[in-house]
Amino acid sequence: MRRRSLLIVIALVLVATSCRRANRPASAVAIARPTQYELRLGKEVYQSYCIGCHGDSGAGDGFNAFNLDPHPRDLSDPVFQKGKSNAELADAIRRGGAGVGLTSLMPPWGHTLDDRHIDAVVVYIRSMKR
Repeated sequence: MRRRSLLIVIALVLVATSCRRANRPASAVAIARPTQYELRLGKEVYQSYCIGCHGDSGAGDGFNAFNLDPHPRDLSDPVFQKGKSNAELADAIRRGGAGVGLTSLMPPWGHTLDDRHIDAVVVYIRSMKR
């Protein structure tokens, strides 16, 4: 009986601890350092789908940027980088600008890219900090 009570207490503590961790904001959770593979994959996807508007360095100066009003966002801007979570960046890539309340000029890539590729692009965008 005593052993059973102890197991129940341990189980309750574990559940309470995991719930508390799950409710922490994303900024409080430690982010693992990306692997070289993730960076390389993100760069390849970025170069295929994003570079035309956002440019080589993410500054929003791609070859098609001059055609767009508003111009593409500077992804390397430190203020922008600090102001957006990885989930927000992934959501914008997945649903496009209009899907997150911004310009409809950024297309949604969620039907083209799977979650792994979108996450890799986010990792690569994070490496663009000035």
